[in-house]
Amino acid sequence: MLSLPSALGRAAGQLTDPAILRVLAKSVAVTLAIFLALGIGAATGIEALLARWEIAGSDEIGALIGLVLMLVGGWLLFRIVALAVLQFFADDVVQAVELKHYPQARASARDPNWREELGMGARATLRAVLANLVALVVAIPLLFTAIGPAVLFWAVNAWLLGRELQDLAWARHRHAHGSAPPIGGAERFLLGGVVAGLLAVPFVNLLAPVIGAAAAVHLVHRRKEGSIAA
Repeated sequence: MLSLPSALGRAAGQLTDPAILRVLAKSVAVTLAIFLALGIGAATGIEALLARWEIAGSDEIGALIGLVLMLVGGWLLFRIVALAVLQFFADDVVQAVELKHYPQARASARDPNWREELGMGARATLRAVLANLVALVVAIPLLFTAIGPAVLFWAVNAWLLGRELQDLAWARHRHAHGSAPPIGGAERFLLGGVVAGLLAVPFVNLLAPVIGAAAAVHLVHRRKEGSIAA
């Protein structure tokens, strides 16, 4: 049976696959473009506000505040944005992994229609926003515990990521609504926890969503095949 460490290892080992590299290039470019646009928009808005108040050096102050907001916002929102972007390229990741490791599974795969993909992406984004807002409220009294908020947000995002990554990998092979999830709850949480940890590491966080999605594909097919594909 394919274990979580083996699935993660196989996912990382396929990062040099041209198909995976294309997904990485597109998802990283779009993600960075979104944050750059948000930073420029924030800087421009703050500059205009400071200029209206006739504060000296409004251009420099606005640019500095915009940069700070982009960095802080990037740290807080990167997971949500990166996963939302990956939704658009998830099929490419799934197909690349299946082509190399599970070619026989492609025959029974289906192509989710755009409504299903849009609905799945919208639900995942809404779930992430609401869960993190609730966690933010709960984290306030935990500020005095030093590591309490960090552990809380890690746990919340581990749960969210595990669910989202499973859904990304399972969408092509779920032929009936209400089917039992192919990855157990504990293993799904651990997968999400590993990816949440990777998302906290600069530069590695650019690779984390793709590694997580590829690992989820291996775990989904493990249930169908029951052994490691060659």
